[in-house]
Amino acid sequence: MQSKIILCQNASSLRFINRLYLQSGFHTVKKIFVMDIRVQFDFEIEFTNGGGIQGQDFRLDIDGNDISDKDLANYIANDMRLLMVGRTKIFNKKIFYEPHKRKLTGTSGNQYFIDLSHTIENGLVTYKGLPAPIICDYLSREDSAKFYAPGTTFQIGKIEMVANTGTYIDCPFHRYEHGKDLSEVELNCFTDLDAIRISVPHTKTLAVTVEHLKGYELRNRAILIHTGWDENWNTEKYYEHHPYLTKEAADYLKDCDVKLVGIDSHNIDDTRDKNRPVHTILLGAEILIVEHLCNLYLLPHDGFTFSAVPPKFKGVGTFPVRAMAKLQNRNSINDHDIR
Repeated sequence: MQSKIILCQNASSLRFINRLYLQSGFHTVKKIFVMDIRVQFDFEIEFTNGGGIQGQDFRLDIDGNDISDKDLANYIANDMRLLMVGRTKIFNKKIFYEPHKRKLTGTSGNQYFIDLSHTIENGLVTYKGLPAPIICDYLSREDSAKFYAPGTTFQIGKIEMVANTGTYIDCPFHRYEHGKDLSEVELNCFTDLDAIRISVPHTKTLAVTVEHLKGYELRNRAILIHTGWDENWNTEKYYEHHPYLTKEAADYLKDCDVKLVGIDSHNIDDTRDKNRPVHTILLGAEILIVEHLCNLYLLPHDGFTFSAVPPKFKGVGTFPVRAMAKLQNRNSINDHDIR
């Protein structure tokens, strides 16, 4: 494969270009140069207790090619620490290239979220031998029209799906009959976990061993194993000869009292081993597992939190999640250590 140096505007563009170049026979992008984008606008803000303020030719740094009026208004209110903000108006908005002057906007305060989940769609095969989801209309917009006023329609979806679909979380009930199911695991086990990314490229080894885990602060953290295997998602290659943790690595993580272990691979166990020792060890210790993660290459090695929240189902041990990392600022994104 060939390497490529390319100019990108943001992390979303980089992810798209990486996939495009992988499909074309290139290696992933090794270096990028980010074009700074800013916005200029006028605004009017009214206060719910009376009065208001105005601004002309206001300029802000943004992440991406555009920003909504709502996000601009929220940024102004947060940045100026305004209270009792009522109606807001943004006008004369212009997007242009100019070096950034300060922190980026477009996020909630100083926080920035990275989506670590694959998209679930009709017919997606996550695990060979398990049925793909069927996603369709229960009530279509056309059929709903007869129930509402002219021009008012709704869609109600119908999903037929096994729990092990897309990016999903395992809790103890998945492995143990009397283990906690999704409804019994406390919310703080799913959300805002102090996290660390440990990179073990699949191009060097498929087995993640104890030696790969040493030298890190692990206790009470979510451990995200970044192998880069997600680049094979939704291809035949994804399902076989994939990265996995060894039994000894699982024992080590258990002894270090980690809270959760995630991996961007087809399975955290070596699927040739029918005993599934990693699931057995981790779930036996009530350490949650998240499989089929993606985009871990965008994360720093630490300094972020991880969340993967499933619905509150009784009698279910596995379910898809919207896994995400929360960073304190956009500059923490790992744009220069791609794979």
